[in-house]
Amino acid sequence: MQRAYSMAGQSLSELAQSWAIQVPNNLKRDKGWVGQLIELQLGATAGSKAEPDFAHLGVELKTLPLSHSNTPLETTYVTVVPLVGHRSMRFEDSVVYHKLKRVLWVPVQGERDIPVGDRIIGTPILWEPTPEQWRILRNDWEELMEMVALGQVESISARFGDALHIRPKAANSRALTEGVGQGGTIIQTLPRGFYLQKSFTQGILHSVFG
Repeated sequence: MQRAYSMAGQSLSELAQSWAIQVPNNLKRDKGWVGQLIELQLGATAGSKAEPDFAHLGVELKTLPLSHSNTPLETTYVTVVPLVGHRSMRFEDSVVYHKLKRVLWVPVQGERDIPVGDRIIGTPILWEPTPEQWRILRNDWEELMEMVALGQVESISARFGDALHIRPKAANSRALTEGVGQGGTIIQTLPRGFYLQKSFTQGILHSVFG
């Protein structure tokens, strides 16, 4: 947390210079660059594994790009959706549960009219879900996973879920994976990811900063 707080107020270029890393002109081809830079600064170890970024601390790291009015600019990716082999899974055993038990949120200016290097890192938030937030997350996860198990994955859209939703996560339309279709048949479908709604992360910001 001392390292995290020491980043607050710095620009991304200042942080990148301390690691002799070049700042990209834009993030279209380097979408994960900001998160990777902050992972480097804080010493995250998990990479793309299905465990929190700081596994020994049980802390997940999430950068949160903000608008000029300090509202989240995009939904927050949590983890991939298991599309097969999920019938006996409980929420407490899910990757979603373990990733969201304790999150270090790092707000960063994200508006495109601000050059990437000039974007300022905000005050970090070490967050644990309240009982009410857990209730909402659990309900969303259970309803969405029931739809997946019943072969309705193709009909799931971002409309479903108050805090957590499912949407495709693939580099292109040819990156298919196995899923359960109608009648329990195995189909080829796009990989899906769990994402936190912007309204949910806005609520986290509001509870800390008002």
